[in-house]
Amino acid sequence: MVEKEEGGPGGISEEEAAQYDRQIRLWGLEAQKRLRASRVLLVGMKGLGAEVAKNLILAGVKGLTMLDHQQVSQEDTRAQFLIPAGSLGRNRAEASLERAQNLNPMVDVKADAGSVDTKPEEFFTQFDAVCLTCCSRDVMVKINHICHKNSVKFFTGDVFGYHGYMFADLGEHEFVEEKTKVPKASPGVEDGPDTKKARVDPSETTMVKKRLVFCPLKEALAVDWSGEKAAAALKRTAPDYFLLQVLLKFRTDNGRDPSPQSYAEDSKLLLQIRSDVLEALGVGAEVLPDDFVSYCFSEMAPVCAVVGGVLGQEVVKALSQRDPPHNNFFFFDGIRGNGTVECLGPP
Repeated sequence: MVEKEEGGPGGISEEEAAQYDRQIRLWGLEAQKRLRASRVLLVGMKGLGAEVAKNLILAGVKGLTMLDHQQVSQEDTRAQFLIPAGSLGRNRAEASLERAQNLNPMVDVKADAGSVDTKPEEFFTQFDAVCLTCCSRDVMVKINHICHKNSVKFFTGDVFGYHGYMFADLGEHEFVEEKTKVPKASPGVEDGPDTKKARVDPSETTMVKKRLVFCPLKEALAVDWSGEKAAAALKRTAPDYFLLQVLLKFRTDNGRDPSPQSYAEDSKLLLQIRSDVLEALGVGAEVLPDDFVSYCFSEMAPVCAVVGGVLGQEVVKALSQRDPPHNNFFFFDGIRGNGTVECLGPP
C-alpha cells in the first residue's frame, strides 16, 4: 500500500492509493501522480467519446471536461452507453455527465454544451491534453496548431463503421521506458568455449529516458507520394490512411458523416470523393477498392471499444510520461480484426 502524502500538487491520499492500487503497481506512483494532476478536454460525446471518457475517468485524471453542442439522436443509443434511456433531444455532454461522474467520484467531470468552433485559444491552453472526436478537418488542424504552439498534448480519433483511427501530436515528448538490465562484460575476458556467459535476470530492470518528436496533423495528412521512396512506402501504408482522407473530405463537404438513411446517395458521393482525393494525392484508385463504401457507415460499438481503448491508453501514457507512445497514427480495421501503427509525415 502506498503511504499517504499530504500537500503539494499531485499528492496521492490513502483513499486514492486504495482506488488506484493495481495501476500504481503497473506503472508506478510517479506516473499516477502526474496523471492525477492532469486535466483533459474531450470533444464529441458519441460512441467513441464515451469509451475514451470511461477510460480516462477510471484511470484517475484530475479533471475531464466533455464538450459537445449536439443533441442526443436515435443513433447515439447504439454505442453511447453513458447516455441513459429517455434522453433524446438533450445535450449529449450534459446527458452523459451523471453516469460519467459515477464511474469515479475522485475525478472532476464537467459537461460543456458549447461548440468547439467558438472557443478561444486560451480555452484550450488550460488543459494538459485535448482529445477531439467528430470534428471537421479544419477544426482539427486549427486546434492542433494551438496545442502544438502551447505544448498541450493533442489527440484526435473517429470511428466510421468497421474502421477507426487515432492520431497523436505530442510535440517534443519525453518519457521513460522500463528495460531489462544488460550485464556488462568483464574487461579482459574473451569469448571462448570455457567462458561463462552472463545470464540476464528478467526481474532486473532499469528506467531509460527517451524523447520523440511528433509532427502536426496538417503535415501528416499532406504526405507527398511522388518519388521512388514514397512509392515504396505506399506499398507498406495501411489503406485506412487514404480512407480517412476520403471520410474527412465527405464530412467537410456535407457537414456530417455517411448515414445509413441515405446509403445509396452517400455511397455514390464517397466513390466520387475517393477519385478526387486520391488523384489530388497522386495515388491510384487501387489502394481503396470500391467495396470500402460498404463498411464505413455509422458507429460500431465494438470498434468504438477497441479504438477508445487505444486512444485512452495513449492519453494516459502521454500524461504519465511512461512507456513509448504510438507515433503517430493508429488504424483499426474491424473487417480483418487488426490494428496498425503508422508514422506518417515529413521525411
